Amino acid sequence: MPILDAHSLEFISRSPEQTRRIGLRLGALLQRGDVIGLQGELGTGKTTFVQGLAQGWGALDAVCSPTFVIVNVYRRADQMPFFHMDAYRLDSPAEGEELDLVAMLDAGPLVVEWAERVERLLPDERLWVMLKHMSEEHRQLRFMARGSRYDQVLHALRRSLLGGP
Repeated sequence: MPILDAHSLEFISRSPEQTRRIGLRLGALLQRGDVIGLQGELGTGKTTFVQGLAQGWGALDAVCSPTFVIVNVYRRADQMPFFHMDAYRLDSPAEGEELDLVAMLDAGPLVVEWAERVERLLPDERLWVMLKHMSEEHRQLRFMARGSRYDQVLHALRRSLLGGP
């Protein structure tokens, strides 16, 4: 297990509701062009976490897994789109290249489930979230920031979740 530093945060969620609330707090911090990569096995709470992200961001639409459509787009009152991608069904990174991630990032935040499958297509600067099944209800969420924007996001999330300066 890596040693956590200023660029990372680990949190244990004790229920799907808590996972959603953690996502909600992070979602409130998202801006156009932000990239969140989610990595975790089936059933670790990725879509539950995205439900919270979208709600915190202000999405007006209900969130569901885009497994078969690859990308769902949610909007909020100002019409900015929130892109929710599921890379699980992509057969190759080349298939991911056809999705025009640059256009998505120019328009709004992008959250990618199974992000490790398209990692080389994502910007180097991003927030990576690893979700791990610990027990029936408990999930470990490890946040890793790459780049100053994501260090700021992680600092704000840490303050929101744990309090302090």
